[in-house]
Amino acid sequence: MNLVLICHEDNDLYRVLQDNNIACSRYTTTREAMDTAQDGTGIMILADGYPEATTELDSILFRAAAQKNLRLYVEFPATLPAVNVGDPSDIEWERAVVSSDAFAPELENLRILMIHGCRFVPVKAESSHIVMARVAGFDTAVYGLPENIFPILFEHPRGDLLVATTKLSQFVTARYAPVDAWRKIWEWILNWVCPYEEIPKLQWAPTVRPSYLADEALPTGAEQQAFQRGVRWFRNARLFIHPSWKDEARRRLDEFPDGTGPGPAKDWPVGDGTCGMIEGASSIIHPDGSQDWRYHVRNDCMGESSMMMALAGVLSGDADAKAIAANINDFIYFNSIFSQGSRANTESPSYGLVCWTAKDSEGGIYYGDDNARSMLGTMATSALLNTDRWDEPLLRCLLANLRTTGPLGFRNGRRSADDLQEKGWRHYWTTPRTNYAPHYESSLWACFLWAYHHTGFTPFIEKAGNAIRMTMEVYPDEWRWTNGIQQERARMLLPLAWLVRVEDNNEHRNWLRFMAEELLSRQDACGAIREEVGKDGKGAYGPPKTNEEYGTAEAPLIQQNGDSLCDLLYTTNFAFFALHEASTATGDPFYAQAEEKLAKFLCRIQVRSETHPEFDGAWFRAFEFNRWDYWASNADLGWGAWSIESGWTQTWIATTLALRQMETSLWDLTAESQIAKYLDKLAFVMLPDVKGSTLEQSN
Repeated sequence: MNLVLICHEDNDLYRVLQDNNIACSRYTTTREAMDTAQDGTGIMILADGYPEATTELDSILFRAAAQKNLRLYVEFPATLPAVNVGDPSDIEWERAVVSSDAFAPELENLRILMIHGCRFVPVKAESSHIVMARVAGFDTAVYGLPENIFPILFEHPRGDLLVATTKLSQFVTARYAPVDAWRKIWEWILNWVCPYEEIPKLQWAPTVRPSYLADEALPTGAEQQAFQRGVRWFRNARLFIHPSWKDEARRRLDEFPDGTGPGPAKDWPVGDGTCGMIEGASSIIHPDGSQDWRYHVRNDCMGESSMMMALAGVLSGDADAKAIAANINDFIYFNSIFSQGSRANTESPSYGLVCWTAKDSEGGIYYGDDNARSMLGTMATSALLNTDRWDEPLLRCLLANLRTTGPLGFRNGRRSADDLQEKGWRHYWTTPRTNYAPHYESSLWACFLWAYHHTGFTPFIEKAGNAIRMTMEVYPDEWRWTNGIQQERARMLLPLAWLVRVEDNNEHRNWLRFMAEELLSRQDACGAIREEVGKDGKGAYGPPKTNEEYGTAEAPLIQQNGDSLCDLLYTTNFAFFALHEASTATGDPFYAQAEEKLAKFLCRIQVRSETHPEFDGAWFRAFEFNRWDYWASNADLGWGAWSIESGWTQTWIATTLALRQMETSLWDLTAESQIAKYLDKLAFVMLPDVKGSTLEQSN
């Protein structure tokens, strides 16, 4: 091919051309390339200085190009003929959008792309093939382009010059998405530069990719390997805080926006759980392919993760993993602010609760679902490590959540320390309320059912049983959904499965089967569970309704129902675990078959990366299963498409894989709990003289 590249040897485009056996010449200076270029040559001047330095071009280059009939492609230019070039700018919520028919039919006008960490030079252009703009949408800018757009790829009026105002040739390193779209774009650019050449289909391996193709046969032991890699991710990502960088982690939490900043350095030692752990990866991807990390230290993520580490210790004999699991629970209940202050004061209405994050300090935010999932982790860890040392704080937390739950069995999304101190726990115990939102309620119902099974304390079953019945009776019209209706269905499965464990009858089995069928009617043949938003007016965080709304609040990964997307933060992860519990509770192959399909799917889409070991073995929040790529609307303000949540996502997927290997369930694993021995002591302190309550009758 009569093609010349001016770039460093490690440029992504140059490497891809070599890997695809496309002949080209490479030079390091523009003058050298121009001196040797023959008439009709395509010249590509790539942005070696990106993102810090723009590409210097001089008038001699453009005169020579005209004399030799050259076609030029330039990136991130400092100057252009007859075009004013502004100072480099960075994106915030803008995404790349196709703005012409150049790439059709594969990429239609208004198709959305992602140029991660994009830095560009502002220019004015009459027309562009790609622009940068803040747009809402999944694949397509559904509300069109806003007025404020920035050209990214356009043809200069002189006719022999194609300009990229950013570095498009960083597409592999910076993980531009989706991959199939960038193949088409690069084939078009190469065809523009060399119009008389036949451009072959380009292929390259993304640096961060699914472990297996959609139709690729899984090897023997794939689930075991996926679990082991899922556990290793915690150490490779350095989530466990080490004393040597504890202060730095706290500084980043306090100083970076929303506690999100550059990840732990590769030479930082990995902690052992005694200082807790950070939350996970944010969805922000930089030009070098790295991501920002969330330095929040969260009770829910830690409790959940302790369960997975304990499972790793049992399955592989990893004594260090067992120690980490134990240390994390000690940190939550004994050695940190999470359970101290007012939460350790028997006279306080906050007694027994565990705060959400380390930043809560003496105040506190108490999400029932976060307390519940942390407690589920502690239940499992206690059983796996054969210890009862967290039984008392565990039951204390169960009772603390119970007494701040209303008489109908609903607690609502969260309680604040200020409200608790002002109103007292009896206000919440006696005030009727409903909240048909399984996202916030169902994990606590499951915990209450488990607690009743092990203690016989009737308020647990009465509150949970009544709320479950009321919630099933108003489905779907009165259900509140958070980021989508599918996550509510998925969350509802666990308490329904455990209700069968406590009271096995036809009604409870029918509820479970009905809800599972509602969820699984959207399961794809590949195993993915398609995301779906619910009824208008019932959602807390719906898709953006304007371009301006994009990125301003939490949001679904989809723009509209039908988008081929599964959510591993809110839906798929919890569905996988709950289907396993339903299968073991009922023995019904219906659940086992759906679980099996989902297990294979999750093994296939687990992240594989040699370039970024901090991602290898993880599961990103978003997966587009028709394209088989990590892609979605990235509108969510906190947890976008490429985020990795240590607890919610990673732990429940890995834990379910481990339970499948052990041929057990969380319910059966914890069957020997002796938590009941603390009931009389704690109930006397936490629920004294509750007039007219079932507590009096049970006593």
